[in-house]
Amino acid sequence: MNKERRKRLEDVITQLEELQSEVASIAEEEREAYDNMPESLQYSERGEQLSENADDLDSIDGDFESLLDSLREIIER
Repeated sequence: MNKERRKRLEDVITQLEELQSEVASIAEEEREAYDNMPESLQYSERGEQLSENADDLDSIDGDFESLLDSLREIIER
């Protein structure tokens, strides 16, 4: 890989890291909103949706990590 393409990929990695951080932050906010609900509301449709959102966002965070690892491997070749 030439220097220019490597630099472009490094820029993509930086952008993805920023997006990953934002997704993780939103997941944490959803989790906190769920945790701060009265227990009786946690089992409501709204509570379950908050929990599911947080779980899905955590999964997406893991997807970002896999993607970033793959891109870093390409750069290191």
